Amino acid sequence: MSEAFAVDRLFARHGPAYRWYATVTVMLGTLSVVLASTIINVAVPAIMARFAVAQDQAQWLVTAFLAAMTVGMLLNAWAIARLGSRRAFTLAMSVFIAASLVGGLSRHFPVLVAARAVQGLTAGMIQPHALIVIFQVFPVARRGQAMGIYGMGVILGPAVSPALGGVLVDAISWRATFFVVLPACVLALGMARRFLPAHGGTARSRLDWPGVVLLAAGMVATLWMLAALQRRGPGDALVLAGMVGGPLLLVAFVLRQRRAAEPLFDLALFRAPGFGAGFALSIVMGAGLFATTYLTPLYFQQAAHMSPTAAGFMLLPAGIAMALVFPLAGHLSDGRASIAVIATGLGLFIGATVLLVASSGTTAAVWLIAWAALARVGIGAMMPPVTTASLRLLEGAAMDRGSGIINFGRQFGGALGVNLCAVLAQYVNDAQLHAGTAVSRAAAHEAGFDAAFWALAGLFALAFWPLAHMRRSRRRDAG
Repeated sequence: MSEAFAVDRLFARHGPAYRWYATVTVMLGTLSVVLASTIINVAVPAIMARFAVAQDQAQWLVTAFLAAMTVGMLLNAWAIARLGSRRAFTLAMSVFIAASLVGGLSRHFPVLVAARAVQGLTAGMIQPHALIVIFQVFPVARRGQAMGIYGMGVILGPAVSPALGGVLVDAISWRATFFVVLPACVLALGMARRFLPAHGGTARSRLDWPGVVLLAAGMVATLWMLAALQRRGPGDALVLAGMVGGPLLLVAFVLRQRRAAEPLFDLALFRAPGFGAGFALSIVMGAGLFATTYLTPLYFQQAAHMSPTAAGFMLLPAGIAMALVFPLAGHLSDGRASIAVIATGLGLFIGATVLLVASSGTTAAVWLIAWAALARVGIGAMMPPVTTASLRLLEGAAMDRGSGIINFGRQFGGALGVNLCAVLAQYVNDAQLHAGTAVSRAAAHEAGFDAAFWALAGLFALAFWPLAHMRRSRRRDAG
């Protein structure tokens, strides 16, 4: 049965309302995995205390999820082509539910990290379903409306997850952050079996398994090496192996993609002037988005001595601010102002991180809320125009492949940003505590977070260089 015929049969069975049944189904799945990706951030201090791990180890709870999600996004198109929408979605959702249960019940930290990695892998396969289904069931004239609903759903999860996570940690346990998404997941699973098209897929669809293995192994080796460098030292044999082997595996992945018949990562798109700059901006944007999502609740709890609930509610205005600026940035990115909007977002984020560095544990809560919100406004201003400006440089079918690469860059940047910021914060924290001077633990935490925020500010300042390159490319095209 073809995909179009399967969709037509479901319209015949359920009537015009079917498009909303299908949209709610995939949005439940998307909201669940987006919530799961961020809700754990406010629980990290409690998990660190429970398993007696430091920040450079605890960051794997986020890094493993983001890195695995990057791979999952590359697997999604193959899974749908091979299994069909319904089976691909239900399989990924079932495994996600199982991983959430294992994570919530785990007694050992490595098991917890493994559960987060499986969550991330399946989340990467679930989230793109929403866009695919919207394009299947909505006519062209109404896709903008549906995309607005999708965008609000994606933003809603990170907006409410810190507050929800904080309440759960204080009232129940950090384990509740794994279980809270399960009712929506089970509902989405049941609805998928009824409302998603059951076309059969095709056995001819091929997946570049060597490419998947090279990418996954290269990312894990590189991220592990960066995290272990401080604890084990540069002379450690495993660290040296990761230092050499990780980058070599990633280079091998790139070489593999250059000659693969059906590449996971189409390098030919980088021949379009300015697209590489857009990819670089997406990496920077992902690093800022996910690193601040990880760092800020830790900062509020460890440096400002707040409870998980207070830290979560401190971040609620930031999530709402980002949700409000997102549609405006999307509207402005449709015109010629996209470069200016991106530059404004970069500037706002840099200003927010500098203000967070200037803050301290005694800074009034209203200012901490304002600086966190300003950082989110900066990111929200960047996200739509970076994607739109990058894809505008491509033509025809290349835009679909380009969208996947931009999303890949954002997730990869997120994994790298969280990893490096957590390691830097831990390194400075330990250096302060062992400097031989009387430094309090809160002051050492403060110094570590300041170093991480300075690093992010510097990274966003460097991003003006690829932005200038993108601007020149657009001028050449206009001329």
